[in-house]
Amino acid sequence: MQAGDLRLAEEFCRDEYEDYVIYSYLAEHEARGDLREILERLAREEYEHYLFWRGVIGRDCAREVGKARLRLIRLMRRVFGLTFTLKWLEKHEERVVEAYKAYLDKLEGEERKRLEEIIRDEEEHEKGLMSGIEETIVKYMSFIVLGLADAIVEINGVHAGFLGVTDYTVMAGIAGLVVGLSAAVSMASAAYLQAKHEMERSPMTSALMTGLGYLAASFTLAAPYFFTHRMLVAFTVSVLLGVALIAAFTYYGSVVFDRKFAREFLESTGLMLATALGSYLFGELIGTYFGLRGLFG
Repeated sequence: MQAGDLRLAEEFCRDEYEDYVIYSYLAEHEARGDLREILERLAREEYEHYLFWRGVIGRDCAREVGKARLRLIRLMRRVFGLTFTLKWLEKHEERVVEAYKAYLDKLEGEERKRLEEIIRDEEEHEKGLMSGIEETIVKYMSFIVLGLADAIVEINGVHAGFLGVTDYTVMAGIAGLVVGLSAAVSMASAAYLQAKHEMERSPMTSALMTGLGYLAASFTLAAPYFFTHRMLVAFTVSVLLGVALIAAFTYYGSVVFDRKFAREFLESTGLMLATALGSYLFGELIGTYFGLRGLFG
């Protein structure tokens, strides 16, 4: 085997060993028994893959995984859930599988057969194990996103409308909060009724997730209006916060549900900006026609 092929095999070996260490670490700190069992099975598979590549290169390739990285991954699991964490860790697997397939021609006999089995593990078995994970945050993700997405579009629309009506930032902020509270109750009620027809979801939890998502976005977008008296500055910061929230939940969904990030992000951001523009023009028209800017500014 050529030196370049050995170096590539050593990279594969180190990658599999690192995955084994990470899954083992997560399993050690997992409170739920069913999830711990899945992590332990994943760790065993990665260890077997590591042993295969160690045999190919004829020497050990194990190297220590930094404790800071392990703690960061554990924090990710606590904050974003195990499904997101595992899918995020496995995002490079498509490239790895393609690299393994290209490497098949460099092996013969039992080694080639074993690598074919490893490829099947990566493509099917591990994905099957991950799909068996049930978490509340994933189960109700659609309701959380529904609340966040609607709030970002609607509350930014309210603020944009006030941009054309008045220079009084506090009034715009309060308007956003009032609309946010009433809309959150309305959205939560709609989510409750929707979930009543879905046997696998709790209506109360669905309503709670939707309402809290809406309220969280509303308070986040309204906050800049209470920290500055410059309307354009407050609006700009609020829009940037809206874009950041869109990017966050779109990225989360793209990882968990294997979606394309760019398209969904651009569509959601475009909708928010288009709504804001229309609301601003309408507010400008109303403010000019009724002389409201002079009244409140």
